[in-house]
Amino acid sequence: MIIELPINIKSEFEGYNYFSRLWSELKDHNYTDIVFDFKNVKFFEANLCAMFGAIFESLETNNNFISVINIHSRILNVLRKNEFVLPYGFTKVTDTYDTTVVYKKFNPNADKDFYNYINTQLLSKEEFPSHSELLGKRIIENIFELYENARTHGLCNYIHTCGQIFPNKLSKPLHFTIVDKGKNIKENVSIFFGKEIEAKEAIAWAMEKGNTTKTGSNPGGLGLSIIFEFIKINGGKIQVISSNGFYEFSNNKILTKKLNYTFDGTLVNLRFNLNDNNYYSLIEEEDFENIF
Repeated sequence: MIIELPINIKSEFEGYNYFSRLWSELKDHNYTDIVFDFKNVKFFEANLCAMFGAIFESLETNNNFISVINIHSRILNVLRKNEFVLPYGFTKVTDTYDTTVVYKKFNPNADKDFYNYINTQLLSKEEFPSHSELLGKRIIENIFELYENARTHGLCNYIHTCGQIFPNKLSKPLHFTIVDKGKNIKENVSIFFGKEIEAKEAIAWAMEKGNTTKTGSNPGGLGLSIIFEFIKINGGKIQVISSNGFYEFSNNKILTKKLNYTFDGTLVNLRFNLNDNNYYSLIEEEDFENIF
């Protein structure tokens, strides 16, 4: 089976709709040779290797054999830098300009490894907006909460992450994507309320500060309260897809839509604006230049 990929694969509604379709069409295949042909692909946002990784994991678990072919040299260079294609017969290339966040898949019990990964691969980027040490810790804790949600709610085997900086775009965005393919937000919220909740509404509910399907004293929601405030001022973006729901927070506005297909898991994409000369800290640090 040969899968010819589209010309553009981007972190936007159309791109996520494509991935949900791909997932729906491939998830039940077993013992099949599946070739992903990149010959038509002109632009690929490499943070979405996290989504490809989740799909590949499922296919390989079902005893399928995967290969990737005809990747244009410019795109292949990035996928060798972020190490995504290394298991498929390619060698690593040094990321001289530090524009990639390495693709990783984490066992749900690899707490320390994931925490260190966020610190070294994301916040330590030279051009990441200047911030206090305490705010940096809070951002790491927020992102770690996504990992914790994937572990406790998703019941998945692996959590996939990847990122990419696009230095030639005006805001010099850094995309960071985390994906699990376990139990999705729609299922968890519907069970919590005891009735069927539409996926996009379930995501919107889960994104509100304080909302949670957890019981006990654990904090709730998707754990993004600090990142929400940071991204709001930074001019970034938050995107979530789960089941057939799409959610986006950008420019202080929320957009929700319904995908044409269902993804049996959850993707969160965080976009940070690196073309930002502000210094960020928390109000509790008692600094006169505080943002939060």
